Amino acid sequence: MVHSAYDAVELVSGVPGDIVAVAAYAGRLLVAGKDGSLRIYASPGHAGGGIPRDGPYALERQQPSLWRRGTPLAMEVSAGRELLLSLAECVNLHRLPGLETVAVIGKTKGANLFAWDDRRGLLAVGRWKRLTIFRLDSGREFVEVKEFGVPDTVKSMAWCGDNICLGIRKEYMIINSMTGALTEVFSSGRNAPPLVVALPTGELLLGKTVVLRDVQKLVETENCILAVLARSVYGLLPVPIGAQIVQLTASGEFEEALALCKLLPPEDSNLRAAKESSIHIRYGHFLFDNGSYEEAMEQFSDSHVDITYVLSLYPSLVLPQTHIIGEHDRLQDLPELARESSDVTDDMEPYSLQLHESDDKSPLEIKKMSHNALIALVKYLHKKRNGIIERATAEVTEEVVSGAVHHSSILSESYRSKKPNKKRAQTHTSSIAREMATVLDTSLLQALILTGQSSGAIELLKGLNYCDLKICKEFLEERSDYMVLLELYKSNEMHREALQLLNQLVEESKAEMGKNDFNKKFNPQMIIEYLRPLCRSDPMLVLESSLYVLERNPSDTIELFLSENVPADLVNSYLKQHAPNLQSTYLELMLSMSVSGINPNLQNELVQLYLSEVLDWHKILKEEGNWTEKTYSPTRKKLITTLENNSGYNTDILLKRLPQDALFEERAILYGKINQHLRALSLYVHKLQMPERAVAYCDRVYEEGAQQPSKSNIYFNLLQIYLNPRKAEKEFEQKIVPVASQYPGIQKVTKVRGARMGKKVVEIEGADDVRFSPSGTDSGRSDGDGDGDDVSDGGPIMLNEALELLSQRWDRINGAQALRLLPRDTKLQDLVLFLEPLLRNSSEHRRNYMVIKNLIFRANLQVKEDLYKRRQAVLKIDGDSMCSLCHKRIANSAFAIYPNGQTLVHFVCFRESQQIKAVRGVNSVKRIA
Repeated sequence: MVHSAYDAVELVSGVPGDIVAVAAYAGRLLVAGKDGSLRIYASPGHAGGGIPRDGPYALERQQPSLWRRGTPLAMEVSAGRELLLSLAECVNLHRLPGLETVAVIGKTKGANLFAWDDRRGLLAVGRWKRLTIFRLDSGREFVEVKEFGVPDTVKSMAWCGDNICLGIRKEYMIINSMTGALTEVFSSGRNAPPLVVALPTGELLLGKTVVLRDVQKLVETENCILAVLARSVYGLLPVPIGAQIVQLTASGEFEEALALCKLLPPEDSNLRAAKESSIHIRYGHFLFDNGSYEEAMEQFSDSHVDITYVLSLYPSLVLPQTHIIGEHDRLQDLPELARESSDVTDDMEPYSLQLHESDDKSPLEIKKMSHNALIALVKYLHKKRNGIIERATAEVTEEVVSGAVHHSSILSESYRSKKPNKKRAQTHTSSIAREMATVLDTSLLQALILTGQSSGAIELLKGLNYCDLKICKEFLEERSDYMVLLELYKSNEMHREALQLLNQLVEESKAEMGKNDFNKKFNPQMIIEYLRPLCRSDPMLVLESSLYVLERNPSDTIELFLSENVPADLVNSYLKQHAPNLQSTYLELMLSMSVSGINPNLQNELVQLYLSEVLDWHKILKEEGNWTEKTYSPTRKKLITTLENNSGYNTDILLKRLPQDALFEERAILYGKINQHLRALSLYVHKLQMPERAVAYCDRVYEEGAQQPSKSNIYFNLLQIYLNPRKAEKEFEQKIVPVASQYPGIQKVTKVRGARMGKKVVEIEGADDVRFSPSGTDSGRSDGDGDGDDVSDGGPIMLNEALELLSQRWDRINGAQALRLLPRDTKLQDLVLFLEPLLRNSSEHRRNYMVIKNLIFRANLQVKEDLYKRRQAVLKIDGDSMCSLCHKRIANSAFAIYPNGQTLVHFVCFRESQQIKAVRGVNSVKRIA
């Protein structure tokens, strides 16, 4: 269908001669013939006014020989001045309607064309290669204003504001009537003459746009354009813009139709919006059907159609059931969400019946179309999303504020009256924006997944979103896109479901994949990272969900608890109740990873766990007859290491749990923690038969400074155990009473009938509250405490071990005491390794001390010499000597000299100054007090 901006209506036909000029006046057509006659045509029954659309016109009258000289070339009517301007030999002015000649412009002789500007009274005349502009003055006289040169003879001419459009040769040009500046516009074509006429809108109509053939002139009238042919006249009547829009839309010229919509009058803004929306929708469908999906989405966006209509083009997407779908009339107050009229709805209906009629396409083409269409939909929804999400958020905020105001008003009114106010209606805010946001986000997530943009779906869920949980969950489960499903759970704070799914995925991934590929898909580290932000908000959920990773990845899980400050007591209590097999693992790693260590309660808990396991293991080995003190299990090694490196546990409880006939190494460590070094050394030497451990024990105590000021005492105790075990035991027994008196929990020490001398029974009360200080050698509690017979009551001396100790630690042992302790029959040769370094060291120290003594004596003599020299100072006093205090002459008065030997004062002045200083000192002391 061809678009026509004008309808060509034949107004006059069958003119006897050639037509050379046409003008319109009072609804009549003035037709000038080549023979010089003027024929006046009128429409039958026409009472005046503009040119009617119906024809043909009939000859009303004829005036022959109106122009006596020359052939008429052009005519124009000045309706405001009731004048007819014609060009024969010159430009003539005729009064209307009588056609009397009132003026002739002689300067226009030889002109071939003119153009009249009725509003300003300007006349442009083309004569040969000149363009002259006249101005009408006093109603009848024309004054020449400007004259410009042009390239060739002017064939057509029309005013356009201050410019004049000229048709010269085969070109259109624009000349400025003020400056004469000439600008070439474009060509008129090979065959068509360069015809031009001004339109009432200020635009120009060119002859090349007229569909009629052999048009010789174009003439402007009040309501149409006249096209002059050789023997007929056609009226180019403008087609209404609405009709043109319909024609362009029907022929698929959507861009031109949209451009015409902008020409509709401003008062028809509603019609204009409806038309534009209708065209955008039809244009969008046209583009969509032809595979231009992104361009189609731009048209739908410009049409402001509801997004649910666009989504209806995608039947594969599942939309939430909301009351806004299909109810476009309820969205008039949200123009961005839905704007339509009855015209738009009518345009939608035929397209809705044609959607997805592509059965003749191959599956590959359908798949490609679907993917590209979904890509375009994603961009469209992203473009729409910001505005819709903002309105949904504002809607939620408004509901919260209105709810708070309503609640506060109810509370205030409850004090005024107990009766409810029946006139008050419950505040309800529409949820249209939120429902629209739900539709958008749910569709966007599906489109992202269908186009393989899982990362984009995850980013969508990480921010504020309104995705429908049920639809999205089923959609993601169907496509096994578990990463996005996890983020969906997380965005809806369904952490328990997310963690259950994650545990299941980790198990399945581990079962399906080899160990080398296990970390490539789902691994326990993902559970830890999911739990990290939950440690502060929901620590109980973290504990419940961390059992799986604590078994498989304990170090990272403990690091999670420590870094996120999950209360250690809470973790320990939970594990103790629900996963006791993991409790020791947690405490071990926490103890090794925590910089500040763990609190005493947890240390005690860990040691108790170790001890319980060791006791069970000891019981089994003892029943089997395989127990020895040098048998170590991994747990026993951990127990010993923990006892040695920590001190926050309760030694009383641990000592009570230890068996009487085993685990002597653990018992020795505990004795050392409470400074019962003699008992600890006895166990190492006699029970464990590990002298090297006893020496290492002494070294550790010595280096830790627990034996100050007599550090050698600890080694002397070991010597006593080696050389005089019975005496060492007696000395140990003498320490029981003072130790017992230091702690009120130790009430009584009694000898048990039938027991050996070294066995004591000590009753302890409140052992849990007792703490021991490592300040002295044996300043702890009694070595009894119901521990049984764990100290040897005598035996052969261990001379070799004692001599080895003396040779290795000679610098830490009092040599005289050690020699007195050795047996009388000890050979001197055996003491060489002990005495030789000892005597060498003693001699060296003696020499050093003598040198120091001599140096000190020398320094003393030097000081005395300096003193004598100071006392021998001479000061001469004569008659001019002055007192430094009173500034009077010394004369024969008693005097005093200050230690610097220069300051000379009266003795009286010196004494008074000393008294003044003493008084000031007393006063200052009083002020301070």
